[in-house]
Amino acid sequence: MTSFPLTFSAEVAEARAAGTPIVALESTIITHGMPYPQNLEVARQVEADVRAAGATPATIAVIDGALHVGLDPERLTELAQAKGVAKLSRADMAVCIASGRTGATTVAATMIAAQLAGIAVFATGGIGGVHKGAENSFDISADLMELAQTQVTVVAAGAKAILDVAKTLEVLETQGVPVIAVGQDSFPAFWSASSPLKAPLRLDDPADIARAHMTRAAMGLPGGQLIANPIPKADEIPAAELAPVIAQAQADALRHGIAGKSVTPYLLQRIFELTEGRSLTANIALVRNNARLAAAIAAALTTAHA
Repeated sequence: MTSFPLTFSAEVAEARAAGTPIVALESTIITHGMPYPQNLEVARQVEADVRAAGATPATIAVIDGALHVGLDPERLTELAQAKGVAKLSRADMAVCIASGRTGATTVAATMIAAQLAGIAVFATGGIGGVHKGAENSFDISADLMELAQTQVTVVAAGAKAILDVAKTLEVLETQGVPVIAVGQDSFPAFWSASSPLKAPLRLDDPADIARAHMTRAAMGLPGGQLIANPIPKADEIPAAELAPVIAQAQADALRHGIAGKSVTPYLLQRIFELTEGRSLTANIALVRNNARLAAAIAAALTTAHA
């Protein structure tokens, strides 16, 4: 725990006092992932999925310089409608707070806030990673280094399929991050359930994942775990179908000179257009699936600590 001031929603404060399971949720999917009111509907649905699975959702965001852990319904609605919201990672999170601004948290920033709040499990869609062409651009997401140093178990459907996933796995290995697939041996490919890449580790039971989290903490090992949870087969877009779509979107980004933090949102929007909305439908399905698994892991951790 820390003396850094956090603003807890009433629901999260109650769960903390009672010692019941809590799952952290990011907020960039709300502010940068889809338009209003769909973003609000999805945020509410993901929170409802966490509750239905036996845990309390803690959507995290910086609002007017305050780091909020859990958003009450009014705050969630305000964030979903807000304009000019910053996209926060480790490098700019403190500046946003210090200057009294509003920002939505990426994977890295959500992990930082979760650790500050004593929340061990975080559900997201897909992590950032090594971008294609990184050998020239050095474009590597801060999410990977955050996983190496912040003790939070992150449930995701793998790395975003727009990335160089093989290089992403190599960086995670170098940084000592456990990459654990659930229910299969292959590393999931975000919108697609599987890929040709083998996952380094596999655990199928949330209780086993919780024990691995606790064992790392007991050993004094820094960093978290990446739990690679495949999108349900019924909701996936096959990788073979997506490959040419992703290639076209990347070629378009290059042609338009898109770089830095603008790359990922541009590519996701372009793929949404090229798939006629199917990529967003799949994205929503995988986020909800991850929220349910994260709740089960959080519950197992709470039981183990009881």
